[in-house]
Amino acid sequence: MDKFVVIDLETTGHSPAKDDKIIEIGIVVIENNQITDTKTTFFNPDQSIPPFISNLTGITDADVKNAPFFHEKADNIVHIFEDSYLIAHNVPFDLGFLNAELEKNGRSKLTNPVIDTVELSRILYPEAPSYKLGQLAEFLDIRHDDPHRALSDAYVTAKLFLKLLKKLHSLPYETVNGMLELENMLHSDLYELLYERQQALAFSNDEENIESFQGLAFRRIDVEKTEKESLDESFGTLLDDIYEENGVLSQHIPNYEKRSGQREMSEVIFDAFHGHSHALIEAETGTGKSLAYLIPAIYDAVKTKQRIVISTYTTQLQSQLIDHEIPLIEKLFPFSFRVAILKGKNHYISLEKFAHELFYPSENNYDIALTKAMLLVWLTETVTGDIEELNLPSSGFMFFKKISTEAEGMMDPQSPWFSKSYYQKARKKAMQADIIITNHALLCTDMFNDYSFIPNYKRAIIDEAHHFEDTAAHHYGLKLDYNHIQYLLNHIGHKEEGKMFGKLIARFSEFHDQLPIDNWDNILDELKFEVEELFRSLYEFVANKRSNSNSISDIGRLQCRLDELEQEEVWNFLEERVTRITFFIRDLIHILAMIEQVLELNEALDKFDKDDMNGMTVVLQDLIDGFEQLFLVEDVIPQVKWVEADTKGSRNAVYLYSEPTDVSTLLGSTFFEQKESVVLTSATLTMDKSFNFIQERLGISSERLFTKKIDSPFSYENQVQLMIPNDFPDIKFGKMDDYIYATCEAILSLADITDGRMLVLFTSYDMLKKSYNLLKETMDLDQYVLIGQGITSGSRARLKKNFQTFEKAILLGTSSFWEGVDIPGEDLSCLVIVRLPFQPPKHPVYEAKARHLEEQGKNAFMEYSLPNAVIKFKQGFGRLIRANNDRGIVFVCDARIKKTRYGRYFTSSIPAVPITYDSTVRIMEKAKQWF
Repeated sequence: MDKFVVIDLETTGHSPAKDDKIIEIGIVVIENNQITDTKTTFFNPDQSIPPFISNLTGITDADVKNAPFFHEKADNIVHIFEDSYLIAHNVPFDLGFLNAELEKNGRSKLTNPVIDTVELSRILYPEAPSYKLGQLAEFLDIRHDDPHRALSDAYVTAKLFLKLLKKLHSLPYETVNGMLELENMLHSDLYELLYERQQALAFSNDEENIESFQGLAFRRIDVEKTEKESLDESFGTLLDDIYEENGVLSQHIPNYEKRSGQREMSEVIFDAFHGHSHALIEAETGTGKSLAYLIPAIYDAVKTKQRIVISTYTTQLQSQLIDHEIPLIEKLFPFSFRVAILKGKNHYISLEKFAHELFYPSENNYDIALTKAMLLVWLTETVTGDIEELNLPSSGFMFFKKISTEAEGMMDPQSPWFSKSYYQKARKKAMQADIIITNHALLCTDMFNDYSFIPNYKRAIIDEAHHFEDTAAHHYGLKLDYNHIQYLLNHIGHKEEGKMFGKLIARFSEFHDQLPIDNWDNILDELKFEVEELFRSLYEFVANKRSNSNSISDIGRLQCRLDELEQEEVWNFLEERVTRITFFIRDLIHILAMIEQVLELNEALDKFDKDDMNGMTVVLQDLIDGFEQLFLVEDVIPQVKWVEADTKGSRNAVYLYSEPTDVSTLLGSTFFEQKESVVLTSATLTMDKSFNFIQERLGISSERLFTKKIDSPFSYENQVQLMIPNDFPDIKFGKMDDYIYATCEAILSLADITDGRMLVLFTSYDMLKKSYNLLKETMDLDQYVLIGQGITSGSRARLKKNFQTFEKAILLGTSSFWEGVDIPGEDLSCLVIVRLPFQPPKHPVYEAKARHLEEQGKNAFMEYSLPNAVIKFKQGFGRLIRANNDRGIVFVCDARIKKTRYGRYFTSSIPAVPITYDSTVRIMEKAKQWF
């Protein structure tokens, strides 16, 4: 069958069951890979079109008033679909509506084979950023002139399908073969198309860059050994050539403006390396710090033939360095250099594990089949094997964990898979690189595991360094939660369940009389019961203890330190429970060891069985270690341990955490004393122009440290107005609701002045939620789009994109929106900071760290709470001005910034800007004039 009919509908709503009707149909016919016909018509729905639909599609009641009714055209539509595939971008919607209308009008449902271009796009373009039709069209360079109109959408879907067909016809034999095995679990009827491609290939592989091994096809990657380059040019000459007027940088950057701070930063880093010193550099927004640190790092690594590690907090910045900054520097430098990106083992796919899951699946459902199909195609394209490249379905990430390099344990270098391993290739590339780009998480994992993950290095640059302390504490600590533990235990499963344990012993049925498995199910059930009771007890205790307290996390969880529980009667009961839990887990580990012994004696174990056994043992041992560290053993270094209960979850939605109260000694001895030179940089490292706080928190000795503050090139005094109302209610006197009401009134007034385009930063999720609900009641939702983090669905990146898409939008965000969100230009004209970002005084980590400082005779507020709040405030402030021509208002609702003695630390830590401290009414007048 080589006739494909693409359909798109516009409707009065989402549900034919609720009597929603079709108002427009667009049909495109494809034959012999050519678009041969198009048809479109309005339908009279015999009901009014909702305003939302009219706004979206542009179709009004007047357009459909004289249009035919559906039954008048039903037979023509059915005729078009004879002997064809039915194609749509989200088939269930279009086919569901069409068949509902056909049935209502006495016709038979269509039963054509279907192809859903959403599903097929996911499989064939697994790296696409989004699978919405408009964004896919942009990604694949397909023109889409009239979105949300039926014929235009159908036409674009047809063009998309032709691209998909072409891509499918380029796949190698093994990939197609693997997809044929999965086809019956997919929604689209792809068998004929795949079978046709398989037969055309007939076992041949016609692409040079594709390698095949044991049923998998993947892109050939050769890590070539290259000689290290010699370098004669002096660093000063190189900087002159790059940075000065008419230098190479000005030739490669449109509208280049020299920034003196950028060159200064490069020189400071070069001096640090050569003086074997550590450096703290605060480079304010607009300095261009990525380029400023890459230039001396690359020069010095090539010159000294010693690799340098660059660590970032986010993988987003890692990608930006590799995709944008490094290619630019390659054009700037008169010599070549090598850069490698290195991440943790959990980021890389294991080809051996994937092949095993493909041909001997441990579980299968739609999401896993879709994930496997996506991976099969991706392997023919990826040169990294890094999951970050993929846009997987949510449960696809759980499947990826099972087939990541981390899951394969120690790989035998003699294995034929070893030379094909993406992780080993990444390590080999890193060994040969001048610059290794990694992240704080892997850097800390490496540091706390005797430097066994990253190739040896003496010098490092740590970007986004204000996160380094928290990352180190997080990696030295641990986390246990009820849902994850139950997931792990269910995944291991009972004898007859067909999960990990059941599948393992099923392979050795002839030895069952020798295997000690009779008691497995009882022990597992006892263990699950004890875990459930432990977490339920913790939940009830925390809920009762904190119900009248303000110790609530920024995602709405109740919090309590574990040492508070130690003072209560419940503690002995909890310890007994934990002891029983560890005994039951040890019993399971003992059974696994005895099974392994029996099977070893019978020479019945293969590599995958051993991996499975080892995997189960490691998971169980990690649980013992976690429970013991939290409840039963003395700490080697002081720890803060706390419990969080999710009041919106089930009665055991509980999370347990531990972190060191102070990582400075740990970092000092394990990292800074071991390394020759470490440069730490960020836009926010100082408080009141002093680096003392960050230096002490990180444990850097003053002996070989120098510090530098590099000012922003932006003209803040002309670009920003800082406005603080003096008439807001004082929260201190229990006027929280009044404060929220005043905040919402100010947001609405500012929105009128700035046409929306406003980011509102909260320190508490509870306050955000209350403000969102109040704004929703009082504002004109036809005029403004209101987006609330944690309320409006979507990731941070998705919320930001929605905010930029709508002309008049207000975005309410909490913790993660205070930094790393880049909204340049007119998309953002007003930043509202609702409260100064102090950590809640009852937060378990704050309480423990404050107590630790007070025991040393220090002032916890001045030496911990205030500096952290100032640094976070600076991060928030930095959201507004991202370019030379940005302008805007920062409106701080919290008058403590002016009323208190410590308030000056906030204003003296940001660039000098005009400050207005006045009544809300007069501030609004001034804001209107300024814009």
